[in-house]
Amino acid sequence: MRLLLRAADAHDALSSHLAQGVKWLALVVVLVQFIVVVLRYAYGSSFVWMQESVIYVHATLFMLAIGYTWLVDQHVRVDIYYAGWSVRRQAVLDLACVVLAALPFCALVVWASYDYAARSWIQNEGPMAVGGVPFVPALKSLIPLMGLLLGLQAVSLGIRCVAVLTGAASTHFPHRQRQGDA
Repeated sequence: MRLLLRAADAHDALSSHLAQGVKWLALVVVLVQFIVVVLRYAYGSSFVWMQESVIYVHATLFMLAIGYTWLVDQHVRVDIYYAGWSVRRQAVLDLACVVLAALPFCALVVWASYDYAARSWIQNEGPMAVGGVPFVPALKSLIPLMGLLLGLQAVSLGIRCVAVLTGAASTHFPHRQRQGDA
């Protein structure tokens, strides 16, 4: 179990570092969107590449940080019952969700999007619009990458859930130990 927890720690560290890098893209989205609005309403002008860049940066931010969001337990969840449950009961539910929902979903996303992204590279697909951002293949490649990153985070969480159930860990969300929320 210790070896599996070390593997989960390594993945979680990688996920954290990736999130620390892409978090700045949120500021980029806001700034570029602000400039687009000012150009449109103050000067009656716009640039297609600038409008599309908001889509690219926004997609990059969310698709690369999706695993980290789950790692720090900040994803959307209805906590009517869950929040009041014991850590062990939460681990059982989260492990079931990993096995029955998250991993099959991630496999489906990777399977369904891999050819879609590969075809875009093979065809050297151009911008979505005339004068747009010419990185459509890279944008489409984020889809299977997102499925892979989320799947790896699901495996990491699953390992931590098993650790809680076997008594090898006190929580399956390691950030709770550091913050004292457990």
